[in-house]
Amino acid sequence: MAFSVPDLPYDFGALEPHIDARTMEIHHDRHHAAYVANLNAAVAGTPQAEMDINDLVSDSSAVSSPAVRNNGGGHANHSLFWTIMSPSGGGEPDGELAAAIDDAFGSFAGFQDKFSTAAITRFGSGWAWLSVDGGSLIVESTPNQDTPLMDGRTPILGVDVWEHAYYLKYQNLRPAYVKAFYNVIDWGAVAARFAAAR
Repeated sequence: MAFSVPDLPYDFGALEPHIDARTMEIHHDRHHAAYVANLNAAVAGTPQAEMDINDLVSDSSAVSSPAVRNNGGGHANHSLFWTIMSPSGGGEPDGELAAAIDDAFGSFAGFQDKFSTAAITRFGSGWAWLSVDGGSLIVESTPNQDTPLMDGRTPILGVDVWEHAYYLKYQNLRPAYVKAFYNVIDWGAVAARFAAAR
């Protein structure tokens, strides 16, 4: 069974004004679709074509192939990205996730500072993540389409800082894009990922 691009759980324009409709359309329908097409070509006729995408990119032998690493990572990362945003997002987490953020970073503001710094200072293309590492939360960043799954950690929140994710609206102002991203985070979805990862 071939990998496929998941449908967006909202319209292209649903995250306006924070993320514009045209960016979402190009990002989902062209960039994510290209990763999936290239991944399918790379694994065609192999057992890898039948694997769950998160299992595939967690497999060190599979990601030794640059085509699988780059395109499989791109598929896994974007599949997470669409689901942790919502037109009714923003605010702050509560419950166990909020407590874990306080434990790890001192406060929600402490988390935001560390996460924003990871996103803004990622040189070139990549991602910033809130990940579960052995039951604890960490902030990290990865280059290109690498994912924390490749190193045994579980991402529960990620922001795409490739230029294609923000350049139409924000041009070279990556910090403004990262600041706007907080307005669309679906903390309920992140909390569900946190609970599953633990």
